[in-house]
Amino acid sequence: MKAMQIVSFDGPLSGLRYQEAPTPEPGPGQIAVDVDHAGVGYVEALFTEGLVPIDLPWTPGLEVSGRVRALGDGVDGYRVGDAVVALTITGGGGYGQVAVAPAELVTSLPAGLDPVLAAAVPANSTTALVALEEIAHLRRGESVLVHAAAGGLGSQMGQVARLLGAGRVVGVTRSEAKRQEILDLGYDEAWLTEELDDAEPAQFDVVADPVAGPARLRSLDLLRTGGRLLALGDASQAQEQQVSTTSLWLRGIGVIGFNLGAFSRVSPALVGRHLRRAVELVASGELRVHVTDRLPIQEAAQAVAAVRAGTTTGKIVLTHSQD
Repeated sequence: MKAMQIVSFDGPLSGLRYQEAPTPEPGPGQIAVDVDHAGVGYVEALFTEGLVPIDLPWTPGLEVSGRVRALGDGVDGYRVGDAVVALTITGGGGYGQVAVAPAELVTSLPAGLDPVLAAAVPANSTTALVALEEIAHLRRGESVLVHAAAGGLGSQMGQVARLLGAGRVVGVTRSEAKRQEILDLGYDEAWLTEELDDAEPAQFDVVADPVAGPARLRSLDLLRTGGRLLALGDASQAQEQQVSTTSLWLRGIGVIGFNLGAFSRVSPALVGRHLRRAVELVASGELRVHVTDRLPIQEAAQAVAAVRAGTTTGKIVLTHSQD
C-alpha cells in the first residue's frame, strides 16, 4: 500500500514521506479498514519532531473513516465493505491506505453522516466525552474553563461540557482574532491568556488544559474547593511547571492527567462506547465539528505544519486515493 510515513524527526515538512509500506493485517480482535479519510491532529506534529517515542518509519493518523477490509479472529458484527469510523490511536496508521484498530474502537458510519466529517470526530470528540465525564466527573451546573478553546480539542470540550449540563463555560485563547470564534462555539465568555492574571480566584470547578506552561499554574488559582484541573497535553512545550502537593491538599483541589491513547489501551471498551456516542452526537447535529480543509494525503506535511503553527481553525481532513 501507499502511506505517508515519518522517516526522520526533522518536522513535518522534511520528516514525512509518501511511499510504499507493508499492508497491515488484522490480528485477533482487530479490524482492518480501507481508509478513505483521516483527521489531522496536533499530536502528529509531536510525532514528527520525535517528542513521542515511536520506531521509524512510522505511519501516523489517529482517526479515520473508510470501509471494512478484513476481520480478525473473534470479530463479529461487521462485514467486509461496511462503512465505518475508527479510532486508530493505539497504533496509528491512518495516513496509510489501510489501517488496523481494535474492534472496540470501530463503529458503523451512521446513515447521512458525511465520511469526511466523520474522520474528524474520533480523537477530539471522544477525548472531550471521556475526559469530562469519566475523569473529571463533571456534574450538572458546574463551571468549566477551557484553554485553546478555538482549537480542535477546545472546540469539542466546550460543547461537550454544555451537553453534560455545565452551568458556565469559558474559553481561553492567545489570539484576539479568535475571541468571536470561541463565542460562536457556544462559550459564555472568551478570555485572552493574559487575562488569567487578573481573573477572580476560585470560580471554576473544572479547568481543561491541553497547552501547559505558566497558564496551567495560573489556572490552579481559579479552581474552587473540589476543583479538578485536567492536564490534556503540552502544546506550548514550555518549561515544566512545579505544583505544590501541599497546596493541593490545603485547597482541596486536584490535577488529573488524561491521555486518550494510554486510556484506549487499557479501557478500549469504555473508550469505544464514547466513540460511538461522539459519532452519533455529530450525526444528529447535537455536537458540531467544523472541517475547514480537505486535502489529498500527499499534502499531509503542509497540513501538520499548519496545525503545529497554530494557524488553523477547526479540523483538516486528508483524503486517500485507493488506486
